[in-house]
Amino acid sequence: MNWDQNMKTTAFFLAMLLTMFLSGVVSGQQKPTTGYAPVNGLKMYYEIHGSGEPVVLLHGAFMAISGDWNDWVGEFSKTRKVIAIEMQGHGRTADIRRDLSYENLSDDVAGLLDYLKIPSADIVGYSLGGGVAMLCAIRHPEKVRKVVSISAPMRRDGWVKEANDFWPTFTWELFKGTPMETEYKRLNPAPDKFPDFVNHLKATALRPYDFGADRFKAAKAPMFFIHGDADGVRLKHIAEMYRLKGGEVHGDMRARSESRLAILPDTTHVTLLNRRQTIVPIINDFLDGKPQKQ
Repeated sequence: MNWDQNMKTTAFFLAMLLTMFLSGVVSGQQKPTTGYAPVNGLKMYYEIHGSGEPVVLLHGAFMAISGDWNDWVGEFSKTRKVIAIEMQGHGRTADIRRDLSYENLSDDVAGLLDYLKIPSADIVGYSLGGGVAMLCAIRHPEKVRKVVSISAPMRRDGWVKEANDFWPTFTWELFKGTPMETEYKRLNPAPDKFPDFVNHLKATALRPYDFGADRFKAAKAPMFFIHGDADGVRLKHIAEMYRLKGGEVHGDMRARSESRLAILPDTTHVTLLNRRQTIVPIINDFLDGKPQKQ
């Protein structure tokens, strides 16, 4: 990697770190119900906030229920029962000798809902969590009412080329001494395994994946795709996902799909997390929406 690319990579991750870990904590939240669910070989940490219709919140890669993601939990728990999960290896959930695949992570979500005796729920996910949310609707349709995917593609080639080109050059040392490493060591039951965890996620990022257009189209849960106009997911891919869920119609002339699409201007993958005040209301409107009369 040349010097200019090194500088760009470092700047990107510094921005991500500042966004996720230096944004403060929600004030005035009631103390949540917390626990560890025995799911598929994991002791998966979860928190339950608020009351109302259940919604599962799935963080992005390298994140936990802290910093900015905790603010999102606080916003949704004002009107809903929020089940916030720390996925395999993240936060207080220890990593195990198992692929960090979308299939495994989506099965974990379904397993947690079974453990909590919640028949079905809405699922909102960001980045890695968005992919998990979409695949959960495909693999466990009976458990998913609606999906909100924030900045996630359904295939690896859905990312722009520079995003996919980045991962082979990535090393865990980039995070050495950063708030991300500090937060991992503070929360995780295996604090000395941070390099192993980062490398495990790198292997996931390098592995090709494809949820399958036919399965994606057939998934019964309506989906809301939320993206930034510069978030690293190809615009043609965003349009493809939306078309598969029945988008691109003249809604004044015939019934439209229950799925939705939003693209926020001047917004990147990282800065989407700063657009909470814009995104949460439109998500709530989607989740509260009733099926259209045909």
